[in-house]
Amino acid sequence: MPSPAATILTALCILLAGQANTGQVMAQDSTFDLEAHRGGRALLPENTLPAFANALTMGVDTLELDTGVTADGEVIVSHERGLNPDLTRDAAGNYIAPPGTPFVKLRLDEVKSYDVGQIRPDSNYAKSFPDQRALPGTRIPTLKELFALVRKSGNARVRFNIETKIDPTRADETLAPEPFVAKLLEVIEAEGFSDRVMIQSFDWRTLQLVQRRAPKIPTVYLTIQRGNTPTIALDKATNWTAGFNPADHGGSLPRTIKAAGGAIWSPYFGDVNPVLITEAHAQGLRVVVWTVNKADDMARMIELGVDGIISDRPDVLRTVAGEKGIALPAGTPVSP
Repeated sequence: MPSPAATILTALCILLAGQANTGQVMAQDSTFDLEAHRGGRALLPENTLPAFANALTMGVDTLELDTGVTADGEVIVSHERGLNPDLTRDAAGNYIAPPGTPFVKLRLDEVKSYDVGQIRPDSNYAKSFPDQRALPGTRIPTLKELFALVRKSGNARVRFNIETKIDPTRADETLAPEPFVAKLLEVIEAEGFSDRVMIQSFDWRTLQLVQRRAPKIPTVYLTIQRGNTPTIALDKATNWTAGFNPADHGGSLPRTIKAAGGAIWSPYFGDVNPVLITEAHAQGLRVVVWTVNKADDMARMIELGVDGIISDRPDVLRTVAGEKGIALPAGTPVSP
């Protein structure tokens, strides 16, 4: 009969072996994901180096951002597929006229000539984020510049939730999915951040490509089921779902995303309920909701059991998460 010490040692070895087999996914799955949406756009100009520096200094688990590709093949950080008239001023200080030129038709040097540091004062955007601090002279960054900022901060833990800004109904405004994903993965791999990124999209075609070309990178399936621009229907495939039809999976969105190969479901927070969250977890999916900016909504989502929250107010989210007993990520002060 083995001694008690030997029995304990054997059990410990089995436990460690199991942990090794699950890799980093296990460590990530055990923690709440506090994400700064567009770097925290309620605080500083969205998707800019100052916003990301502020989020790093504050302390977040993940920097959420959006990407596009310029005419000369540079991956840039921007939520829109082109210049946003509500944010963009020319060299003379004038806001550009709508609709704004798509990035795929502009070289990087042309993109860099525009100022995106201050919201157009009379826009609905300005009314939505009245407390955002203007930083005139701020430029649209490249993904490489964001990675350089994180290196400068010394933060070896923060992750990146990178969205591919492709609309399948507006094919002329971006690269096609294949070259878009190829450019994005090229930068991520060359910069050495493959083990710290997730790639998200409403256009599931890009996620299917990521899964084939970089299977170790988690894919995040974005969805919205309400409002004027739903991307999901439970009874049919849509332009956004890469041929996947929830009706083929019992009308279940979590089951559909699991069948598609997703690691994370990222729904609009108004679309989730306890039953759906339980179902997603039963499928092995994490649930990270967007975009939650009010403290009471944040608290409710945490109580429902979501695995993470994307917010324009990471400062408020830190407070609410702390009050709920969630361990908060340490800040790494850095200037852009």
